[in-house]
Amino acid sequence: MKHASTRPHVTAARDIPHACLASHPIKTTNQTPSLFNIRMISKTTVKELAEEWLKDKEYFLVDVQVSTDNRIAVEIDHKDGVWIEDCCSLSKHIEDGLDRDAEDFELEVGSAGITQPFKVVQQYINAIGSEVELLTADGKKRTGVMADADAEAFSVVVPEKQKVEGKKRPVLVETKYTFSYSDVKWVKPVIDFK
Repeated sequence: MKHASTRPHVTAARDIPHACLASHPIKTTNQTPSLFNIRMISKTTVKELAEEWLKDKEYFLVDVQVSTDNRIAVEIDHKDGVWIEDCCSLSKHIEDGLDRDAEDFELEVGSAGITQPFKVVQQYINAIGSEVELLTADGKKRTGVMADADAEAFSVVVPEKQKVEGKKRPVLVETKYTFSYSDVKWVKPVIDFK
């Protein structure tokens, strides 16, 4: 006859999601924990908390992602770059607005990244006068200077060689292309390390 063990069950590290390991030590219990009891955090809740912190600041929200295992990623941006102190402050504000006892989570707050494609209109507006690279919906790559941007479309001035009447060789001409946001697969800044 088997008898019940009086030793508490210790959950193995392999049984706990990565987010739990980062935020809490392994707990001892008399029951086997269920990973299916983790409550998923609402993306809307995180977005509202972020926007509350961003109010009256020159930062803007680029993206919020919440995975099924409550890994939260928040991206912000600013026309002059993002300071680590502000990322920490936003992270604390979001964490204070969530209940760690009710929902375990992993939180990462950072900048959108200088080599990442633009996700929101404000990034296009901030890039006016800067060199960008884009891939059109039909697969053509272009590099030029962001000329203007608004909620509906943006324009890029692209230097191109064109045949000009009276000239034997093609001449470099600046051509302005206007795109709706659905006309492109991605647009990202060109980083020149020279």
